[in-house]
Amino acid sequence: MDSRGAMNVCILGAGVVGLTTALELQNQFPNANFTTIAHLFNQQTTSDGAAGLFYPSSTFYGPSLDITKKWIGDAYSYYDSLRISSDGENAGVFQYSGFRLSSSVPSLVRSEYMEDVAPVHRYATEEELQQFPGKWKYGSYCVTLGIECRRLLPWALARFQEHGGKVITKKIERFGELADDYDVIMNCSGLSAEHLCQDRLMVPIRGQVIKVHAPWVTQFVFSEHDTYIIPSGRGRVTLGGCRQFSNYNLSVSKWDSEKIREECFQLMPKLAIAPELETWVGLRPHRHPVRVEAEVLSIPNKRGGTLKVVHNYGHGGYGVTTAPGTAKHAVNVFRHLHARSGGNQLSKL
Repeated sequence: MDSRGAMNVCILGAGVVGLTTALELQNQFPNANFTTIAHLFNQQTTSDGAAGLFYPSSTFYGPSLDITKKWIGDAYSYYDSLRISSDGENAGVFQYSGFRLSSSVPSLVRSEYMEDVAPVHRYATEEELQQFPGKWKYGSYCVTLGIECRRLLPWALARFQEHGGKVITKKIERFGELADDYDVIMNCSGLSAEHLCQDRLMVPIRGQVIKVHAPWVTQFVFSEHDTYIIPSGRGRVTLGGCRQFSNYNLSVSKWDSEKIREECFQLMPKLAIAPELETWVGLRPHRHPVRVEAEVLSIPNKRGGTLKVVHNYGHGGYGVTTAPGTAKHAVNVFRHLHARSGGNQLSKL
């Protein structure tokens, strides 16, 4: 606590999970002191490379199915409310539609998660399937949301600072570095949690995508073998991709690029003339299950207590999709953690 008795809270990480958690904390506890600490911001983060399609896979999972569905529902509500607000355009949230396709496995085009939240989620008609080259036997059509992190992250960081949040650029190697300055750490450090928490369940999922300028592409298409074409805002389209577990290689693979071009051009031939803007490689922080829980560490602080941590990491390739939902959950965990520890700061906020 500071000299006024207000609680000092650190949010570790400035990707989409960290920033949505920071904003949720400020919303619920406006009189506390919040500081975001990270060594990477905005376009430097893994979040920036995301295609931004709100469509979580069944591989995304929390501690239970009910909690996972609540995270997804809360996240969709957050983004949809933001979309229709005056901040929607600046934050890069928009609505669009598209298709999932399969030539052999009907379950690939269904999503129990999206059936619960999307305004439209239905099987594709034969006529709709025929617009795509190839022998597609199964398909679904969905209206959902797109989130352009190249706008969302700067918007969220600016909003955090406008509401009194402090920002420090620093790489944290140990939680003990923060013990004397903060009452609670919100650990949204993504893949860095593998080292910070010695978490053996954390693995990187290497992804590579190609960003092109193709303003005529207004619907997403997601087919088998991690092939996707996703409008990502302002004429940028993300072509992907790959999903390589436990691969730490951040170099561009020409073989992955060739596969992406070949499969996306087969699906949408006109993309062959689209100018390429960049090739992006990132390591998605995957954990099964996603970790959102409290931990009291045996690290003393100068106030005679021990360091409290609320973890919120391991979202894999679905951090952008689900961040507002896990942020809401993490802030509720934060509230209960402090209440159980006998602190009374929250009652003052």
